[in-house]
Amino acid sequence: MKILVVGGGGREHAIVWKLAQSPRVKKIYCAPGNGGISKLAECIPVKATDIEGVAAFALSNGIDMVMVAPDDPLAAGMVDALEAKGIRAFGPRKNAAVLESSKVFSKDLMKKYGIPTAKYEVFEDSEHAIEYLRHQSFPIVVKADGLALGKGVVIAQGFDQAQEAVNSIMSDKVFGKAGDKLVIEEFLYGPEVSILAFTDGKSVVPMVSSQDHKRANDNDTGLNTGGMGTFSPSRIYTPEMAEYCMENIYKPTIAAMNKENRKFKGVLYFGLIITPQGPKVLEYNARFGDPETQVVLPRLKTDLVDIFDAVIDEKLASINIEWDNNAAVCVIMASGGYPEKYGTGLEITGIKAAEKDYGIIVFHAGTKYDNGKLLTSGGRVLGVTAVASTLDDARARAYEGVGKISFKDMHYRKDIGIKPS
Repeated sequence: MKILVVGGGGREHAIVWKLAQSPRVKKIYCAPGNGGISKLAECIPVKATDIEGVAAFALSNGIDMVMVAPDDPLAAGMVDALEAKGIRAFGPRKNAAVLESSKVFSKDLMKKYGIPTAKYEVFEDSEHAIEYLRHQSFPIVVKADGLALGKGVVIAQGFDQAQEAVNSIMSDKVFGKAGDKLVIEEFLYGPEVSILAFTDGKSVVPMVSSQDHKRANDNDTGLNTGGMGTFSPSRIYTPEMAEYCMENIYKPTIAAMNKENRKFKGVLYFGLIITPQGPKVLEYNARFGDPETQVVLPRLKTDLVDIFDAVIDEKLASINIEWDNNAAVCVIMASGGYPEKYGTGLEITGIKAAEKDYGIIVFHAGTKYDNGKLLTSGGRVLGVTAVASTLDDARARAYEGVGKISFKDMHYRKDIGIKPS
């Protein structure tokens, strides 16, 4: 079969890499793809947000399935548009993707259906928000309502920082319309865990656990980013927690969406925080996480095409999804200056040397080929993933791989997956 994957980052490279292992797959296309993806799929010059362009390509090239990976096209209704043209598509429809595209919607849903989350208030103008902040304790969390490339969340340590966040989101519109509304919520204490789950709107099947490092610098300092590295499995997510979350978070979320006539089919990401009172939901994402996908999919044994088919056909309960009993660590190599200003067009060397080591896969995020040379083209450039029998071994191996790769002004954290002391 012929599959088109929509997107062009490290997550999409991991998805394409996994799909390419399926004996059912004849050809993979990717829109727009990147340098690494171009080695496995035919990259086409269609933007991930170009709904009409993706649909036209799928129809004219006899595509059997379109896998929509990023948040923006899902929120814009790409799956709805493809299905309306008779094209088989994987991912939630627009009215279900709102679980990620609106923080207000997701918080209200959790409140309505008793799904554990932080206490919060919603604001539609900055004056009321700032007045509310004057009477709160800190730290406190300020969130833009809409999609903001994973950067629309500020953990304010005091009133001045919180006020600045409100003004930049609502008045200065640094995230555009995503800041028309905002959520202010209590700061929760505890480690975070990422759980991705396949769901067909009836069954929900969690994947293996992972943990993400969001801050730009070591020891969780610096600015929030799209993610500087991940590891799987989580060191803290126990079978007892998994059982609690299934009964109190995962199943109730799917049931709540069904009651709201918003059946969710695709991958649902649960961003959890493990508080002293138990696990609570920090956020939902309506798709595979990035860079969580880069450590979760290398552990998947079951054919990903079979899983996608089962989700689309609402037959997920009939498939047995199996995972390797190993561990994976992904270290993100970013451009110096990320997540703010950074340069592009810098030559990358050493990837072949890194991938010669057993168990290392280099997933490309912001790369492109130009006259045979591999160049940087984004903030997050590469994700060096290592798979081993234990987390400590995977971590050591990942950093060995990182040490063989070079580009000017590269930046990466040295503490991804480290065991807490």
